[in-house]
Amino acid sequence: MKGKYIGAIDQGTTSTRFIIFDKQGNAVAKHQLEHRQIFPQPGWVEHDALEIWRCTQEVIKATLQKSGIDAADIAGIGITNQRETTVVWDRHTGQPFGNAIVWQCLRTQGICEILETEGGLDRFRDKVGLPLSPYFSGPKIKWVLDNVPGARQAAEKGDALFGNMDSWLIWWLTGGPEKGVHTTDVTNASRTMLMDIKTLTWDREILSTLDIPEHILPEIRPSSDTRIYGYTTKDGPFGTAIPVCGDLGDQQAALFGQACFEPGEAKNTYGTGCFLLLNTGTTLVPSTSGLLTTVGYRLSGKPPVYCLEAPIAVAGSLVQWLRDNLRLFEKSSEVEALARTVPDNGGVYLVPAFSGWLAPYWDASARGLLIGLTGHSNRGHLARAALESTAYQTNDLLRVMEKDSGVRLTQLRVDGGMVVNELLMQFQADILGIPVTRPRFIETTSLGAAYAAGLAVGTWDSLEQVREMTALDKAWQPVMDPVVRQTLCAGWNKAVARSLKWM
Repeated sequence: MKGKYIGAIDQGTTSTRFIIFDKQGNAVAKHQLEHRQIFPQPGWVEHDALEIWRCTQEVIKATLQKSGIDAADIAGIGITNQRETTVVWDRHTGQPFGNAIVWQCLRTQGICEILETEGGLDRFRDKVGLPLSPYFSGPKIKWVLDNVPGARQAAEKGDALFGNMDSWLIWWLTGGPEKGVHTTDVTNASRTMLMDIKTLTWDREILSTLDIPEHILPEIRPSSDTRIYGYTTKDGPFGTAIPVCGDLGDQQAALFGQACFEPGEAKNTYGTGCFLLLNTGTTLVPSTSGLLTTVGYRLSGKPPVYCLEAPIAVAGSLVQWLRDNLRLFEKSSEVEALARTVPDNGGVYLVPAFSGWLAPYWDASARGLLIGLTGHSNRGHLARAALESTAYQTNDLLRVMEKDSGVRLTQLRVDGGMVVNELLMQFQADILGIPVTRPRFIETTSLGAAYAAGLAVGTWDSLEQVREMTALDKAWQPVMDPVVRQTLCAGWNKAVARSLKWM
């Protein structure tokens, strides 16, 4: 095997980072840059795809410089990305047809409502494992083609390409307009609402319904591909040819990075949003409770591994909201200390349905609320209620997931930026009534992308070897009285009920 290291590009909702890992799975060096969040009107969220590509180049160069590692010593590159975020671009120039439409954006609600009227919320679920929702890429593509001048004409002539951010970056890394490879993996394709999750191919009936030309879509490949997607170019940020061979949507990458390789193993990632995934093995488990059935990962020459997924739209971003909109503190890291100034939530609940509810309610008309206030309430109660809301949402979704799968979880593996918050992790264990475990390296999305690439080029031989490298940092045991747990959850459920069908 050529190369001593594996590189991982982690293109997230708020930032992009590049991390270099050694053969023991240790992070050797990294660099990270934020990009702008663009809100052109209420409910709309956009990113500048070209800005993200510039950031990607910068973090790669900065990480290489920090590490002193020769790019030629990198055996392979893995990519993990914010899923569903949609960009359509000109294949000849690389110029996007407008800003990327972010997964949180609600502009396609009207498209989804028309589709629902014609065939019901679950009209495509048997094929794609997903309900109709503005969350997914398919309606976003249709919106771009229908509303951006020149986009549909370019698509029909074969001059336009669609991709989530993985496809966009792979295309640029492997040559862009000159010879860029247009590809995606099964996990990202499963989030478009356009791929049949049984056959792992684009569904022509759904494409026809949405009026999306199939030739603008990327080729669907395994998440870890020994055939290699393509090679980085000499005039790119690496300056040499390196195999690009790993690709996973961010939440599936976290599942992979947590070594949840067996059916019944689950992880929850606490980031901008919160995402709970349960490995169901090669068995595709349909949800009767509003959860998502999605592809967890696929290795070269192997059948796909499926998951049940429960997404939470607002988790860490709620702390940012307290910081930026209410100005309760200057740094997000200060929220825990503020929450600890009070012994409990004082009856206060903060329901963060800012852009509606995802699973299990799928109510885009819901809105956020702060309820239970009294003259006793203060800043500490608000901070505590914000942290607790993430734990309550996780509990709601875990119970539904257990019902659908028939599996009773005995522990929850956690990762993401919020898991450094000790108060939140203890409260999460208390509300779930099961242990919560944190890995030594919490940036598991990057690690999962690195594992996928490393398996493709032979840095690691097997999933068993990857599992052996996964180290535990800390576990929290539940200590809350069951009666207190039941009372707190009942208050949360009352608050959620008042947020539904608001608009």
